[in-house]
Amino acid sequence: MCDAPRQSEETLGVRPHNVPVNAPNSELNIEWIPDSGFQLRKAGVQFDAVRVDGDDGRRLADLMEAITGGEPGPVVTEASGRRGVYFLVPAGTTAGRAWPQGVTRLNATTGSVSYVPVPALTGRTWPLEWRYPPTCPGRFVHTLILLNAAFLLLG
Repeated sequence: MCDAPRQSEETLGVRPHNVPVNAPNSELNIEWIPDSGFQLRKAGVQFDAVRVDGDDGRRLADLMEAITGGEPGPVVTEASGRRGVYFLVPAGTTAGRAWPQGVTRLNATTGSVSYVPVPALTGRTWPLEWRYPPTCPGRFVHTLILLNAAFLLLG
């Protein structure tokens, strides 16, 4: 259950963390989170995503945690391959903006289809896990804060 944000939370796009990491999906009632394992979700429907690979992605997640007081919004990490870090942002907010080199935008622009891996909140989800799990429906990473943090970190 999400509380109404205070004015400063509204401005920054942050809210208190209300749901434990191991809460079942039924407690959050977020339809795009699978009950077990992981699934691919089409970007641009419930959310867009910004992916930054490797150590840069992890540093960006740390920076977002610091900027937002520990509540950056939903962030998924990948333990194999590119070791991607996926920042889930509101649908339609990644297109039409210049992002720094090293950032991959996953959205549904004309002629483009992207999919984002989304793990369950509990159980076996390897190679994916929630670095910062969703706290309530409709709560995502604040796109402009992420954009500015990405430019600060990645140039």
